[in-house]
Amino acid sequence: MTLNTVTTTASLDKPLLPAHPNTPQQRAARELTQSIAPTASVSPTVLALAASTSAPTLPPRQPLPTPVLYPDKPAIKIGLDVHLEFIMGVAQREHATPQAPRKFTPDQLVLQVQKWVAEGCTVYAVAESCGFGFVLHRQLVAAGAQSFLITPIALNGKRKTDKLDARALCVRLSRWVDGNKDELSPIRIPSQAEQCARETTRRRKFLSEQIRCLANRGHGQVAEYCHQKLPHRWWGARHWKKLSTTLDLWVLSVLEKLRAIILVMEAQVQALLAELALRVAGQARPKGLGELTLVMLDAEMCDWKRFYNRKQVGSYTGCCPGEHSSGDKRLVGSIDRMGNGRVRCLLVEAVWRFLKWQPNWKAAQKMKVKLGAGTALKKKTVVALARQLAVDLWRWRTGRCTMAELGWVAA
Repeated sequence: MTLNTVTTTASLDKPLLPAHPNTPQQRAARELTQSIAPTASVSPTVLALAASTSAPTLPPRQPLPTPVLYPDKPAIKIGLDVHLEFIMGVAQREHATPQAPRKFTPDQLVLQVQKWVAEGCTVYAVAESCGFGFVLHRQLVAAGAQSFLITPIALNGKRKTDKLDARALCVRLSRWVDGNKDELSPIRIPSQAEQCARETTRRRKFLSEQIRCLANRGHGQVAEYCHQKLPHRWWGARHWKKLSTTLDLWVLSVLEKLRAIILVMEAQVQALLAELALRVAGQARPKGLGELTLVMLDAEMCDWKRFYNRKQVGSYTGCCPGEHSSGDKRLVGSIDRMGNGRVRCLLVEAVWRFLKWQPNWKAAQKMKVKLGAGTALKKKTVVALARQLAVDLWRWRTGRCTMAELGWVAA
């Protein structure tokens, strides 16, 4: 969700106002400069060309979810513990004590928010992101509330109830709206188009896993009842023709039902692959990064412009090392795995291909010594390169640099 904030960070993108050009000090400086080296006349065409080639044009930044404050309106903060059957909510008006927990249905909650908004209140709502998607979030936004989602966190230690969780979320939301940005870390809400694009890649992987499960089921049944080994892709036309004459009729009837399901799923997978290939058709890509991998990375990232800097990109991958330090002792452990697991898996696989097909990759050249060490250190280095690959892809996809500047060769 993109909101206009009233914080001072928005002023960083505005140019500073120049000093008044007619002060005595500036007039004296101009006269001295003209006496030493008179200013040459430059045509507007030359000035426009210099402005266009002086620095590369970077894409605009995408703001993270932040609250919009209205000091002239009363504020209502509500923490929500969401379930499919009901929603437990705790509301707080301004800085008063949070009210008693109240159970809502989704329709009742939306109507209550609409009532508060009609009374002239500013409604802030927060809930934990879970497997229910963003339907409730979009309904609250349409009702006039400022809705935020956070990753699931431990709110009350060893005690957990719906009422306690909703109250804890309400208290954290109140402190966060008042300016304590460490209380909550809202996630970026993808648009419906981004969500559908991401679902296409995930459904392809889900169907591929189901095909593998059904194929393994067929292998197991033949091994159990016939003490035989099925060939790879036994449901194919060539293998199936041979099996239909050698297997027991009962086992063959069981396999035939599995084969019918597998063929339907494979047809869906092929249709999805054709749809995904159209997204990057004709686009330049580095050698070693296949079309499917590039499409899946683009879909999981939703929008490469969402990141402000390389640290945010690296954190999203979950490949940052864990650390436990105290005083002069510093212990760096395994990666935290706090980011997108699908992106992390794709990046690690891509790094192994880059090491083969991109020998001039600058990031790999810096770690050439570690890559030539033992197997354990090489695997750790590959994970570190996966984080760096995400940063390089971010630079390339947002136009901050070219493939040649990264040491990549086009496919």
